[in-house]
Amino acid sequence: MEQQNLTSAVTEFVLLGIIQSPELQQCLFVIFFIVYVTTWLGNLTIITTVITEHQLHTPMYFLLANLAFLDVSDSSVTAPKLLFGLLTPCRTISFNECILQMFFFHFIAGAMVVVLVVMAADRYMAIYKPLRYLTIMNQGVCMGLVAGAWLGGLAHSVVQIGLILQLPFCGPNVLDNFYCDVPQVIKLACTDTYLIELLMVSNSGMLVIVMFIILLISYTVILVRIKKHVTEGKRKALSTCGTQITVVCLQFIPTFLIYARPFQELPMDKMASVIFTVITPMLNPMIYTLRNTEMKKAIRRMMSRILFSGRKL
Repeated sequence: MEQQNLTSAVTEFVLLGIIQSPELQQCLFVIFFIVYVTTWLGNLTIITTVITEHQLHTPMYFLLANLAFLDVSDSSVTAPKLLFGLLTPCRTISFNECILQMFFFHFIAGAMVVVLVVMAADRYMAIYKPLRYLTIMNQGVCMGLVAGAWLGGLAHSVVQIGLILQLPFCGPNVLDNFYCDVPQVIKLACTDTYLIELLMVSNSGMLVIVMFIILLISYTVILVRIKKHVTEGKRKALSTCGTQITVVCLQFIPTFLIYARPFQELPMDKMASVIFTVITPMLNPMIYTLRNTEMKKAIRRMMSRILFSGRKL
């Protein structure tokens, strides 16, 4: 009975946000609102283009569209709360909303990590097995791999939230962040969290480190293959791999600062969180469209059809 009372004592958390200055909050609201809208427009453009353009009905672009969907979803879990906190002095979030936010955040982030690994595997097959590539990476395999990514993200998130729900929360309830995340919430538990922190680092930190090492090895092998053996389309292959490596670095490096170490607060944590949750989802579509000639041509064709249809109406 006493354990239940402790657990139910905290009904909401207070989010301190990014900064306390009202003048800077208004400026940051405008900046992050533009970033959020740009994230939606950029990623929806990629998704719509891949769906409508027959030339892009290939495994690589199917996976790219799924990554764009994950970027929009990831940003939508945290950005609205960030914008609301910059616009109003009320920065509370209920206990249940906090748990849901953490669940969907780690669900989507876990799926995104696996999708990035699948995209590396796709490039490996395209370069090492070009004649059998479309047979190996057929529609059924691609859909199965994406479904596996979502299931992997779900399993990762369930473990995270399952451990947190076992902790008692009786105060304090102040989070020095603009969204609920596992490292900060654990620190508010009314019990010794050393073992839980180790489990969380093993679950999140080791996942990030292992996946990043796998991706680095994979792209190194791919680049060596391109340099030594691929003659036709070498520039296109290098550009595609370079783009994916850039996205991988943007996705993984900020997470090292947050999850791949014991949960002690550092001044750079909040900046890393902003980059990871707000900036990166906006940059990903820009990187892919600016460095991908085929995607740029497809977007222009789609926009031309939309404008032509509008004139006819």
